[in-house]
Amino acid sequence: LSWKRFVACQMTPAVFDQTTFEIAAGDYAYRANGSQMKFPGFLVAYEAAYKDEAKKEEEEEENEEAKEGTLPRLAEGETLKIQEMKPEQHFTEPPPRFNDASLIKELEEKGIGRPSTYASILSTIVDKEYVKKEQKVYTPTELGFIVNDVLVESFPNIFNVEFTARMENELDEVEEGRQTYQEVLKDFYKPFHETLEKAKIHMKDIKRQEIATDLSCEKCKSPMVIKWGRRGEFLACTNYPECKYTREFERQEDGSLRLSKLEVTGEFCTTCGSQMVIKSGRFGKFMACSRYPECKTTRAISTGILCPECGGPLAERRTKKGRTFFGCSRYPTCKFATWDKPIKEACPQCGSPSLLMKASKTASTIRCPRENCDYTRAGN
Repeated sequence: LSWKRFVACQMTPAVFDQTTFEIAAGDYAYRANGSQMKFPGFLVAYEAAYKDEAKKEEEEEENEEAKEGTLPRLAEGETLKIQEMKPEQHFTEPPPRFNDASLIKELEEKGIGRPSTYASILSTIVDKEYVKKEQKVYTPTELGFIVNDVLVESFPNIFNVEFTARMENELDEVEEGRQTYQEVLKDFYKPFHETLEKAKIHMKDIKRQEIATDLSCEKCKSPMVIKWGRRGEFLACTNYPECKYTREFERQEDGSLRLSKLEVTGEFCTTCGSQMVIKSGRFGKFMACSRYPECKTTRAISTGILCPECGGPLAERRTKKGRTFFGCSRYPTCKFATWDKPIKEACPQCGSPSLLMKASKTASTIRCPRENCDYTRAGN
């Protein structure tokens, strides 16, 4: 194979004709696009390498040609025989979300940034919460949509791909001595200053923007308005700061608003005895007292697995950068925390109420979390 590969790389490239067939069938017209080999070139070396298999594949070749985009040789006016009818429907799918590799590739193709700045660009959009990274894929947040819309509307000449790429080229020219930095700054700053002054007057103040609704506050019966926060839109009482009642909502298909249902946990507040409900915060979901803001008691959602150090319930938490870890809900009394996923299984050696599973791309390992116990085994 190495010898044939070497020989092939010294040979002339293969030549294909891009062909389109227009096929008439009664009142209907069909079109087939594909390629036809005009000159085999280096492919002769590969054909020789698989000559023994060529005969076996000869019968299947015609069916495979359609899949590979290769068309048979046809003559104009030739009558074709129908072999099979396949009623299939295809829909256009949106492009996939960006991941690290595809986003960096896009930055390279658009001329944005440099290899030394790609890492900071990716970390900034996550740290600023313009996107959230889930299963190695970037998904835009409500904050990201709003910031993008406002900035593109107010600074159309700056927030476009061409400006960033052009600025990179101008900086290269400064480095090479073909332009002075004073000229580059002058060409940039004068139009930017004019646009900035206009934006100070006309740009929307999203944080202060309020949209009236026909809903009333459940606490004081004052009208509710739609306001915007870091995690998107929410309903707030107009009697603020006397009444600090807020509520999440959902938009219906007809444009109407529907209050999000409070998810009751079945647990009770340790301070006032009221029901604890599930709420969403910057670091994910948590339990909060239903009498908020009168009672501000909160606690993490338990996983149902006991802490190996104190026996308290373990809770799933998130760091500022969105990374998940597990810690004891009795913090700061108990400071047990781990990146590994806890398992509801007792250690057969020391009796720890839980074990930890560390997963990798190839395998997973289950171990005891206690330092004085060396119990380990392979995961499933």
